[in-house]
Amino acid sequence: MDAPIFVVDAFASREFTGNPAGVCLLPRPASKAWMQRVAAEMKHAETAFLSPTAGGFRLRWFSPTTEVDLCGHATLASAHVLWETGAVPLRGEARFFTRSGPLTAVRRAPFIELDFPADPCTEVNAPALLKEAIGGKFRFVGQNRFDYLIELDSPQHLRTLKPDFEKIAAVGGRGVIVTSRSDLRGFDFLVRFFAPASGVPEDPATGSIQCALGPYWSDKLDKKRVRSFQASARGAVLEAEPAGDRVHIYGRAVTVLQGKLRAGPS
Repeated sequence: MDAPIFVVDAFASREFTGNPAGVCLLPRPASKAWMQRVAAEMKHAETAFLSPTAGGFRLRWFSPTTEVDLCGHATLASAHVLWETGAVPLRGEARFFTRSGPLTAVRRAPFIELDFPADPCTEVNAPALLKEAIGGKFRFVGQNRFDYLIELDSPQHLRTLKPDFEKIAAVGGRGVIVTSRSDLRGFDFLVRFFAPASGVPEDPATGSIQCALGPYWSDKLDKKRVRSFQASARGAVLEAEPAGDRVHIYGRAVTVLQGKLRAGPS
């Protein structure tokens, strides 16, 4: 059976920016092994797999090498596809059941708003390997259940950073978030994200790290809603608004490819 598959640029207002995600619509759940093979074939940071269930959709995310517990840009892309194909009414809420619990998405023109669990970081001492991997001066080092969070001393340090991916992978956890105050007008902070242990050396645009960055910068800047630029080669604009134990993450999405996966689900 053919399966509809899409490539969507997430956290993007035009094609070929933000982060491309694969989105595969399934009539029923597929085997983990099959989904992993598809994700490896797609070669995007993550490919999302959706299948209908009571009250919404099961949603699983795979990098080219492993299943991941939480992914923002592929969730944004999934919601965009559901509305675009009519699987969810344009004014309806997209509901997902995931390894990180229930997630929702709604349209808040011109954005899509994701409702994700907050995951603030606790300050920690930086492991020696992490210092070697990143280098330079750190203003803050924190850690949550997924990642390390490092605030660097300057935007220039962040932009010119050339991390040691082998050492980052060896530190443990999913990846390393690197952030700094912004020197760009209209943005509160800059960010880059490295996850070589998950098969993604540098992610172009990352929604899930806003679960840590939203609370961190909102508190630091005393602002309700914060706006960031992910300073990857493709570039991306993200906004976040902490709401208690949740974080609302805002972005746009553009479909760049639609087709059918002829190697149907197993």
